[in-house]
Amino acid sequence: MENREEKIERMNYLFGMHPVFEAISAGKNIDKVFLKKGLDGEQFRQLLDLLQQKNIPFQFVPVERLDRFTRGRHQGVVAQISMIDYVPIEQAVEYAFQKTDKPLFLLLDGVSDVRNFGAIARTAECAGVNCIVLPAKGGASITPDSIKTSSGALLTMQVSKVPNLRTAVYLLMESGFRIVAATEKANEHIYSVDFNVPTAIILGSEDKGISENLRRLATCEAKIPMAGHIGSLNVSAAAAVVLYEAVRQRTK
Repeated sequence: MENREEKIERMNYLFGMHPVFEAISAGKNIDKVFLKKGLDGEQFRQLLDLLQQKNIPFQFVPVERLDRFTRGRHQGVVAQISMIDYVPIEQAVEYAFQKTDKPLFLLLDGVSDVRNFGAIARTAECAGVNCIVLPAKGGASITPDSIKTSSGALLTMQVSKVPNLRTAVYLLMESGFRIVAATEKANEHIYSVDFNVPTAIILGSEDKGISENLRRLATCEAKIPMAGHIGSLNVSAAAAVVLYEAVRQRTK
């Protein structure tokens, strides 16, 4: 007999070519679609065109992986349904400025581990982050695991998913945000950054860091000073250090 978490996990997916196509056409929030390798046909090509048009991530996988999602017929298509309603970034910016004159946004570039993502979201909520911004492709999905790790923070705070983080950065800069790239490649420490202005902090993945395209757009770069031999922190721990430096400055 399946437990509650297994039931929630199962309910987080939609199965079948036609149901998935109709859900996307109706505007249902889809995090990712898994397609059986070798799938073909007119209906499949229409679905593929729709996925590309809507910028929905998809992945071709062996049929054995799809069979793990359901014992029933999936027709070679399984969609992972978003467990939250994403907020358009324009709306998130407008709402943030209604609450404070110093909004704090967090952009995650390539952070794909759902537990790291959940831990970051928990810290972000505690630190008063107004919105977490995710890329449509290459970022962590909001799953039961990430929600559990966030202690429910992902169900209460605003999250935006954008086709391109560069576009999000341009919009934030036009809205008066300082863009801070948190990277170990920086020369300055985070303690030299003034967070007492509208600020968007970019965090990158542990293996690749922040992409060069985003780094070049940032208003400034800053690193966490390290005294040990390892040289870097887990991304969720790094998020906590940077966010709470902003909190410290704002609560003087």
